[in-house]
Amino acid sequence: MTGRTTSPLARPLRPPSFGGALLHVVLFAAGAVVGVAGALVQPAWFPGGLLLALAAEAGLCLGAARAVGTRGAAVSPAAGWALAVVLLTVSRPEGDFVFAAGSGSYLFLLGGIALAVMCATLAPVRQPDDDPVRHGK
Repeated sequence: MTGRTTSPLARPLRPPSFGGALLHVVLFAAGAVVGVAGALVQPAWFPGGLLLALAAEAGLCLGAARAVGTRGAAVSPAAGWALAVVLLTVSRPEGDFVFAAGSGSYLFLLGGIALAVMCATLAPVRQPDDDPVRHGK
């Protein structure tokens, strides 16, 4: 078994670097900003605003995964988006709320969650650079 490289999964995990952790915090905050902006835009111009808000979330998640090269980079903005949107669904004691009980709000909530899951699982990532042979052979 000489000349054979080990699987990337068999290697020990490295502790996260400060830069990597900071990058995920920034992506989380960007996801929260996109969630708040989408919550305000989607009811303003109903069909177009909803599509714009969902496209912004998908673009952020896929762009982060593509730029960093890991699926975890798509999860960070998706988690920030979900937290911001869930916190905006809570009504205040005064009776104020951001989301009205309409089809657009439900499409934004459910569509955004579905997009976040799709982006996190289907994001294209780079293969490890240690072996020139295709993996899975």
